[in-house]
Amino acid sequence: MNGTGTLLRLALRRDRLVLAIWIVLLSIVPAATVGSYDQFYPTAASRAGLAAGAAANPSFALLYGPAFDLTTAGGFIAWRMGGLLALLTGLMAVFTLTRHTRAEEDSGRAELLASAVVGRYALLTSAVLVTGGASVLIGLLQAGTMIAAKLPVAGSFALGASTALSGLVFTAVAAVAVQLAEYSRTANGIGTAVVGVAFLLRGAGDSATNAHWLSWLSPLGWAQQVRPFAGERWWVLALPLATALVLGAVGYALLPRRDVGVGLVPPRLGRPEAADSLRSPFALSWRLQRGPLFGWLVGLAVGGALFGSIASGISGLVGGTEQTRQIFERLGGTNGLVDAFLATMVSLFAMLASLYGVQAILRMRAEETSMRLEPLLATRVGRLRWAASHLVFAFLGTALLVLVGGLLLGVANGLRSGDVGRSVGDLITGVLVQVPAAWVVVAVSALLFGLLPRAAGAAWGVAALALLISLFGPVVNAPQAVLDVSPFQHPPKLPGQVFTGLPLILLLAVAVLALGAGMAGWRRRDVG
Repeated sequence: MNGTGTLLRLALRRDRLVLAIWIVLLSIVPAATVGSYDQFYPTAASRAGLAAGAAANPSFALLYGPAFDLTTAGGFIAWRMGGLLALLTGLMAVFTLTRHTRAEEDSGRAELLASAVVGRYALLTSAVLVTGGASVLIGLLQAGTMIAAKLPVAGSFALGASTALSGLVFTAVAAVAVQLAEYSRTANGIGTAVVGVAFLLRGAGDSATNAHWLSWLSPLGWAQQVRPFAGERWWVLALPLATALVLGAVGYALLPRRDVGVGLVPPRLGRPEAADSLRSPFALSWRLQRGPLFGWLVGLAVGGALFGSIASGISGLVGGTEQTRQIFERLGGTNGLVDAFLATMVSLFAMLASLYGVQAILRMRAEETSMRLEPLLATRVGRLRWAASHLVFAFLGTALLVLVGGLLLGVANGLRSGDVGRSVGDLITGVLVQVPAAWVVVAVSALLFGLLPRAAGAAWGVAALALLISLFGPVVNAPQAVLDVSPFQHPPKLPGQVFTGLPLILLLAVAVLALGAGMAGWRRRDVG
């Protein structure tokens, strides 16, 4: 364990921005939505309608889990947000632990540290402490903020504990994945796949009539079976705790069985010579970017189909008060709650697709810092040609993701409403007007890469800030000046609003200027 404290401080210093964003975002969301519950459901009749609407549509159970008590603000938050918070905390845990373990081995820094007075378990232990500590802190802050919002103490701590223990479970999952995989991308893939399987098991168990036992196989299902604010079942917390301890012990047991920089599962050997399909910068970029692109495509396609299937019944779920309509109008759309819901979902898909764009841009920085770029630039490949091969995926891939999500959203809604053609046409138009806003986030990431490469990771902060303002600003009645900071607030929200082209022209101009400045900086600065 020698050197654990020093590596812990190093990890905290490196993650002081990204980890802080995760913690703040996941901690304040439950308490920030307490006030909106009374606006959406001010009467006993509206709350009874909410419960009836949730029970009548299995899609809601698939997305949000079982609704144990929707007559209180706490029970509503636990239903709508408990599973999502556990899922996002799990993703945070996987990405954070992998970044401070397997990614360090990929870059060669772990081997350099191992040559000093650093114990074999120090790197993994420091990463576990950072990741697990962040999960516990998120849970404690959730509980504290909900108590401050005058929710019951027991339910607040139950929800916070379920979130924290979900993070600890997936911290242990990542600890095993980094021992098995040869590269950080593979370890992240294993970890996120486990999170995805956990979500599918939970969704299948909660939505199926005779297969509720499936949700008990999922850590995300355990988080909801604690039943915060609905007669807490504290004993369920023993399941994620025991799982985290067992998987963590397996990760530590596997660690000494492999060399630094090598996984227990060896990768498939490549060809002795590159195939013809790899003999250009664009082909190499495709090879590097295709995995994340396909993963995001599947995720948004599934999300579009799920949300489209519940759109026609959204009015029964959210209620029909004037306050509800005003909130949804600020979120997007004016001609009915269904149009408002669809417009909000399209905007959400654009926000999520911008995260892929940020990931694609930061892939350029990863190639640079890993010293794989310099040998490439020593050939006839120029800087801008290399950058363009990645930017194609960052920008066009982002547009493709929004288009696929919107297309599936329209098809699923059309099948439920009986008018597929009109639904798809409206949603495609709504998708296209959201693309410039997503491109602004991607272009700002390219700007950071070109002008401030050491701060390129702040692109995640830019994207998170835009998402936070757009998702929760309207719900908490944030001032319009604050809402305008997010590019996703400016496109017309279709279907529902009148199309206006000026905001789109301005957003495209901002994206072009940011991209041009970033590429100008990339041409002039040193590599690395």
